[in-house]
This record gives sequence, structure tokens and C-alpha cells, in this order.
Amino acid sequence: MTEAAVESIDILIIGAGPVGMTLHLALAAGGQHSLLLDRRPRDAQQGDPRALALSHGARQLLEQLGAWPTQTATPIETIHISQKDGFGRTLIDRQDYALPALGYVVRYRDLAAALAARLSDDALIDAAEILDIQTTDTLTTVSLRHAGQLRTIRTRLLVHAEGTPADDPAVTVSDYAQHAVIAEITPQPGHGRRAWERFTPDGPLALLPLGNEYSVVFTLPPSKADAVMALDDDAFAAALQSQFGQRMRFTRPGPRSRFPLALRLRQTLVRDREVWIGNTAQTLHPVSGQGFNLGIRDAWQLAETLLADGIGDASLARYAASRRLDRNGSAFFTDKIVRLFSNDSGPHKAARGLGLLALDVFPPARHFIAKRMIWGARAWP
Repeated sequence: MTEAAVESIDILIIGAGPVGMTLHLALAAGGQHSLLLDRRPRDAQQGDPRALALSHGARQLLEQLGAWPTQTATPIETIHISQKDGFGRTLIDRQDYALPALGYVVRYRDLAAALAARLSDDALIDAAEILDIQTTDTLTTVSLRHAGQLRTIRTRLLVHAEGTPADDPAVTVSDYAQHAVIAEITPQPGHGRRAWERFTPDGPLALLPLGNEYSVVFTLPPSKADAVMALDDDAFAAALQSQFGQRMRFTRPGPRSRFPLALRLRQTLVRDREVWIGNTAQTLHPVSGQGFNLGIRDAWQLAETLLADGIGDASLARYAASRRLDRNGSAFFTDKIVRLFSNDSGPHKAARGLGLLALDVFPPARHFIAKRMIWGARAWP
């Protein structure tokens, strides 16, 4: 067999999802060439129905790249936070921050399409099978098969931007013993651009406005998730109603899917000339919708560091250090919320109620939480 020709590129990005494409476009905007590599065909993401909760801070970053899906993003103007069968609630309102919205709900496929529309024709090698990765102090060599041909790419920096490793010794995993059941459902009356975060003994229940419907993230123990997945549509709507309460009615649920929930944190973001960002660096519980926004900030910060300082050990170390507060703060925040609110203990319920009440009557505390939901642990910008 003929030996594969060797190609060279400064920066190779594995994963052409929204985080990988954000990094590529941010680098390109600063004049730095990079190449995207993905195992999926180019149009595979257009069939992905998932909904993403994006903060206003993420919108600000994506707008700078000309990749904000204006026509398909549903604004979140208020967020109502409460607990089932307990007192206390708080309301976060965009008007308190002079913003058009606190965040937005966007279908994965629409965000991917907005980013992909900004790519040049030669930016992506799609439907590629990675065969081997070999790393030295200064170069990484990636062997792959594409369109039936062997290819070898040497790069000064390899960025991992896709995947959620579960058995990597560099990743610590904390299993929440919860599954998220995902569906869309029609509210009556309409949602009024309000999101709901409802804490129950089984786990958080989130309702996110998406078009005229709600995207539901229904967190349950695995056995209860099994039962909910087996319900017919009417029974599913009734189960959701039982957890949410009577403030509105739910009808016409769509198809359901589920996935297990765990906190995964990669302890070292940089190794030799490899970097991990997005879900390859951390996956968080979906409560408060922080995980994907954290990945967008990873990509943006990495691009800023590389454009300012170039590719080198010192610049990569600075990048890792710059992400520590945002990563650890976001992981700590979501993890503690889940563990504090996912139980039916009387003392915990009372403490939760007092905490929600305090947020409601003491604006500085509420603003502290809200600004970190909007801009991350460092309250960007």
C-alpha cells in the first residue's frame, strides 16, 4: 500500500460541532488558519433536534463571528425559580440588566447551520475516521481514513472539541444517579418568553421557551425515567403536570429521549501540544444551562490566547490558567445546586425556601447569580 502523503497545519480541531466551529471562526477572524476534522458527514447535524440554552453572553460572542441564528432563537425574558411543595421563589428579569434577553433557546441544528454557513469550502474534512494520534513535544501526527484514502496530518496544536470521555484516567466522574428525559410540549396559555426552573425531590425540572412550545428537561432517577419513557402522551403530560404544578396546562408532547447525567471534569486541559475544550474538557448537569455556554467561552478564550501569544508551552499554560475560575466556578455552582435541591429532607427544604426568598428580596444576591448565568463565573464581559 502506498504510504499516505503528509500534510501540515498549524492547528487541527477534532470535532466540527458548534464549539469546534466557534474556535475555527474566531481564529480565522484573527488571521490564524486551522482545519476542522469530524467523523460525521458534513450535513449530519441538520437532523439534530436537540435544544440548547444559550446565555446572552454566548450571543455576544457568536454575533462577533456573524454566526448568530437570529430568526430561530427564542428569547428568555424572565426565569422563575421555585421548589415543589415548598415555600420560596425568585424571579430573574432581563429588565434588571437592560438586556434584550437573559438567554435564548436554539435548536442545535440551527446554531450548527449558522456557524457552518461561515466556513470556507476547505475548512472541514468530514466523514473522517481517525486511526492513530501520536504526540511529541512540538508536533502531533494524526493518521486518518477519508473517502477511502489514508491521510496523515502533522499539526503544531491538536484541539479536542467533541466527545465526552468516560473512561479516561485524566477525567474525574461523579454520577448523579439521574437521567434527563427530553421532550417538547405545548403550554396553555403560551409561555410568554418565561423559563422555569422547578426543583423537585427527583431532580430539577426545566421548561425552556422554544418557538411556541416548551423544551422540557425532566430530571429523574433512572427507574422513574424508565417509567416516564414508557408512558403514552397523555400520561406523560400528566406526570409533567404533577411535578410542575397548576400554573399552566400541557398538551401535545413530542417524541422523548433520555441521557444519564454526571459531572465530568478533565483535570489537565493541556498536555504537550494537545488541548481539550467544551464537552471534552467538562460536562455539567443541565441545571441552569451552563455547560454549553462554558464550552463556547473555552473556544473564545483559546482563540484569544493563541492569537495574542502564538502556539507554545507558555501560551497553552496561560490558557489553562485563564479557564480555571470559570470552569471550577461553573462546575461547583451546578453541582451544589443539584445536591442541595434533589432531596425531600425537611431541613433542606426549609433552607432552600429561605435561600430562594433571600434572592427575591435582596437584589444584590440575585444579581450576583444572574450575571454569572449570563456571562460565566468571571461575569464577562
